[in-house]
Amino acid sequence: MEDNAAATHEDSALLGGDDEDGNEVPFSRIEYAIFCFLGMAMLWAWNMFLAAAPYFAARFAGDSWIEANFQSTILTVSTLTNLVSALILSHIQHSASYPFRINLALVINTVIFGLLTGSTAVFLDASPRQYLAFVLTMVACTSWAAGLMQNGAFAFAAGFGRSEYMQALMVGQGVAGVLPSIAQVVSVLLFPPSKENTASGEGAGESSAFYYFLAAVVISLATLVAIIPLVRRHNRLVADRLTEHLASSMASIEEAERATRKVVSLLHLLKKLRWLAFGVALVFAVTMFFPVFTVKILSVHKDGGLLFQPAVFIPVGFLFWNIGDLLGRIATSLPFSLSHRPVLLFALAVARIALLPLYLLCNINGRGAIVPSDFFYLFIVQLVFGLTNGWVGSSFMIASGEWVEDNEREATGGFMGLCLVAGLASGSLLSFTISDI
Repeated sequence: MEDNAAATHEDSALLGGDDEDGNEVPFSRIEYAIFCFLGMAMLWAWNMFLAAAPYFAARFAGDSWIEANFQSTILTVSTLTNLVSALILSHIQHSASYPFRINLALVINTVIFGLLTGSTAVFLDASPRQYLAFVLTMVACTSWAAGLMQNGAFAFAAGFGRSEYMQALMVGQGVAGVLPSIAQVVSVLLFPPSKENTASGEGAGESSAFYYFLAAVVISLATLVAIIPLVRRHNRLVADRLTEHLASSMASIEEAERATRKVVSLLHLLKKLRWLAFGVALVFAVTMFFPVFTVKILSVHKDGGLLFQPAVFIPVGFLFWNIGDLLGRIATSLPFSLSHRPVLLFALAVARIALLPLYLLCNINGRGAIVPSDFFYLFIVQLVFGLTNGWVGSSFMIASGEWVEDNEREATGGFMGLCLVAGLASGSLLSFTISDI
């Protein structure tokens, strides 16, 4: 594997880190920022569904089974759909147009969140089961889009041959967790639920949810515009690295790129990246337990102000986890790195399992906390669990490019995205084991 890592830095390839003169492709802050924005759009829909839990809980009021299991159900439908799409797309390498997959995903998200925005104003008398069917349909569609975007974006970023751009995607994903949580908290504070619903945590109100979902539409549309210069830069890199003969024999740059693309089997990549692949899957499988706990843990100050009521406190719990996650992803830009120690990274992923029992010490469903402290829950449990997810998970993704050949990087990006999604899917299924806690 050490030979493979060395070859990554020495060999010249179509979309590797060296240009036609053998020099490294220069780093661009603008391109880094665009990749951050792309990463944010990639997980914006996912985090919107998580942070909107209080609003959904209000719409599902009256059906005890749905109230207890809607979060795990949403997670399962989301991750399984995402996994199926990732599997299909990972086997379509030669004819893949990664920019097209990204653009298609953004268009789908724009339409879906437009429908969700409209649902806050119409059909408000729908039964919990009818609304659940609608939400799960929306979740399935956005998850298919997420598969398109994850496969396209990770492969697209890997193709530039700069690990900073993969890190930018991971940072953007962290931002996608923080901003929806902030939006949810602010929306509830601006449009507080009625007094009779505050104590029960019944939704943020249709007004706040309307603007909340509308923000997802704006993000998707803005990303469609933002990636235009990135696609142009990608096409210029391809054109520069193709010979004049090859370029002139093809009808387009895209066809020329496909003609020189190396198709890599998933088994081949698994043999090279086994510790990294299983590690990133484990990280996100363990992480999938946190949303189920977060929607059930309440403040120990039950008689406090609006900030301590479920409609606000639950989104605050998501916010602290996502702040930790974002800080962990940003920390991967520091000089300290374990990319050359994949076994140690895997050991850290296993060690994160020990953090899960800490949730049992908190105020689950208002039954009382063994450690009666909101500070303990927010700063020790949520922040630390998020921090470890961001740093360890991102380290796996960034390290993957150092253990393959240059012309395997695009396929590696899609493969690691697949492993990440597999972890999310397995974790969401396992989360049903604690849905009745």
